[in-house]
Amino acid sequence: MVDLDLLFPYGWTSALAAEYLPLLDNSLIPARVIRMERSECDVATLIPAASERESGHVAVIRARTPRSDSEISGLCTGDWVAIDSERMVRKLLPRRTAIVRAAVSGHSDSHAKAANQVLAANVDTVLVCTAADGDVDLGRIERLLALAWESGAQPVVVLTKADLAEDIPLESVRVAAPGATVLAASASSGVGMDVLAAVLDGTVALIGPSGAGKSTLANALLGSEVFATNAVREGDKRGRHTTVHRELRPLPGGGTLIDTPGLRSVGLWEASTGIGRTFSDLESFASACRFADCAHESEPGCAVRAAIESGELSQRRLDSYRKLHRENEWMAARSDSRLRAERERQWRGIAKQQRRMYRERGSRPR
Repeated sequence: MVDLDLLFPYGWTSALAAEYLPLLDNSLIPARVIRMERSECDVATLIPAASERESGHVAVIRARTPRSDSEISGLCTGDWVAIDSERMVRKLLPRRTAIVRAAVSGHSDSHAKAANQVLAANVDTVLVCTAADGDVDLGRIERLLALAWESGAQPVVVLTKADLAEDIPLESVRVAAPGATVLAASASSGVGMDVLAAVLDGTVALIGPSGAGKSTLANALLGSEVFATNAVREGDKRGRHTTVHRELRPLPGGGTLIDTPGLRSVGLWEASTGIGRTFSDLESFASACRFADCAHESEPGCAVRAAIESGELSQRRLDSYRKLHRENEWMAARSDSRLRAERERQWRGIAKQQRRMYRERGSRPR
């Protein structure tokens, strides 16, 4: 007898049961990926009972992944999978949400290959963490918010180490994070932790740079020293990558938590929706521009320029919006072969026009 309700502490719900169980045959049972390590992973799953009168129990076991299956080889923490009696992962169950960043492999030139990396799957709440006692980088927060919104989860911006900060720029961060909850908290003193706990829902993932206090915050939410912590360097307030694996743990009050290593670089991957949600205020102004293709430069009737001049919108925010959009388009061009071929065709046309121009002028390019 298998009682799937025993998986509730790891995020199993009646909705997942309705979606996943029709996909499984009698030889497979559901499991959640707790931690990945090369071709193996730790999963939380049900151990069958010795007799039909018992319901079995939940345990975290080591499972293997087949190297020949590219889909399964791309597993990440938070995934729901199906395993067989030999503890082999046989199926990746559909992801509801996924935090995905871009990772460019190969050379840094036009031959570099575009790829993506899933940081965590089936996440409901993303805690975008940054240390309040250091440089609160609004541009980095906006980048992480675009990543979080694109995932399909609800972002919450947490200014950590609030007890060490002389001045916490809550209002500035709220302007940079429309639609997201923004709060300050201290895992050490407990300030703001009750408010933070109240906004958590389902599976919670922590993302942010090294030194943001993610592991300390995770331990406070879990109520025990589960994850290793370390002090930041005094000179530049940078962290030391204490967390090296993404790992999922049940929360005492319900739900689960995923701690992640510090992110020093976060490339966007097909994040147009996430950028739109992050800059919903700017796009609202843009919808009132006279021209639909307004570049917000010097066009007449530009509502964005008018908002900047009136102080309703900052130039910094427009610059950040443009930067993220350019990066997202650049990555899309690398990942979309059709678009890549179209751009190459356009460049060939430009080069052909230039050669014709030089011939007509009777001169050669230098």
